Amino acid sequence: MKKFSILLLAFVALLSFNACTQDDDIVFVAQPDPEGIQFSNSLQNTYVLPSGNPDNLAERFVWNEVDFEAPTTISYELQGSATEAFDSYMVIGNTGSNNLGVTIGQMLDLAEEAGLDNDPETEMPNTGTVYFKVRAFAGEGEGNALEEFSEILSVNVELPEAEEEGEAPKMELYLVGDATAAGWDPANNNTPLFRDGENENIYYFQGRFAGGADVEGFKFLQTTEWQPQWGLSNGELTNSDILGEDPSAFPVEDDAYYSLMVNVDEMTYTWEAIDESAADVQTNIGIIGDSTPDGWDADTNMTQSEFNPHIWYIQGIELVDGFAKFRANDAWDINWGSETPVSGQTTSGGPDIPVTAGTYDVWFNTLDGRYTFIPQVEE
Repeated sequence: MKKFSILLLAFVALLSFNACTQDDDIVFVAQPDPEGIQFSNSLQNTYVLPSGNPDNLAERFVWNEVDFEAPTTISYELQGSATEAFDSYMVIGNTGSNNLGVTIGQMLDLAEEAGLDNDPETEMPNTGTVYFKVRAFAGEGEGNALEEFSEILSVNVELPEAEEEGEAPKMELYLVGDATAAGWDPANNNTPLFRDGENENIYYFQGRFAGGADVEGFKFLQTTEWQPQWGLSNGELTNSDILGEDPSAFPVEDDAYYSLMVNVDEMTYTWEAIDESAADVQTNIGIIGDSTPDGWDADTNMTQSEFNPHIWYIQGIELVDGFAKFRANDAWDINWGSETPVSGQTTSGGPDIPVTAGTYDVWFNTLDGRYTFIPQVEE
């Protein structure tokens, strides 16, 4: 009887071990997402691709996230092709997110492969179509068994002919919100962020934000319209095109001075409080130079922001080809300049700023020396 009990216990233990082993061998089988993958961003009718701005962002393509119904990493590969058949293609990039930017240079490569050029002397057309699609796949490497493709997206492009070609309009970002000078009005002389002089995807701003417990904060707008707008989603930089709805505002804890940096290519930002108490506050700032209405003989006075005394601006100033500088008190004791046109960061006594003829809104920040010349389109 004793031997029988021992044998029975051993048999039960063996069954239990086998059951546990079977539980540990549960396999999740990834399945295609029945909803598929689709692009969700709105396209321009035609993308104009000047060759002088290859690093500018042409478009940020956005798509839905897929679900393979398994605990596996899902990656996305954005592909571009000169033909709708995709008999050959360029990998624009890989990401674990649901969006990826395409530069003017990458679109130009596809356009040239499609037989387009901007030479008016050739028979090659300067307008045509290039194509994009997204591949979603399980894991992180090549040769994955499970993958899904979006439908092919057609994008119309134009290469400006050589004598017509100029710089592409640069994207502006304007502050809006109850922590800013403009409040929640999108057309209230909204203060712009200052674009980096070398990297057109990076913007800066140092200045006052009126924070507090009852303040919602601020967002960015690209125009005097509400869309698209830039803000936060779960603490990450995003915009309404990517999110599919309005993002949240950047919160501002205190009424104080802050330093902000935004990278619209990498979709990142930095934000920190700064001490500006030692910075000089000027009482008179003007713009001067042979590009300005009075040449090098006299300043054209700028207006000081009532909200932030370090911010100065002038609206609708007509400039000609030449150079300009900023200076204080109609004298050369305190002046600022830089070698980069359109936008950048000045240094005290720096070089003359190159200017191309046009009508501009000009903004200057004495706190960090940054400036921007925003071209105004004649209506």
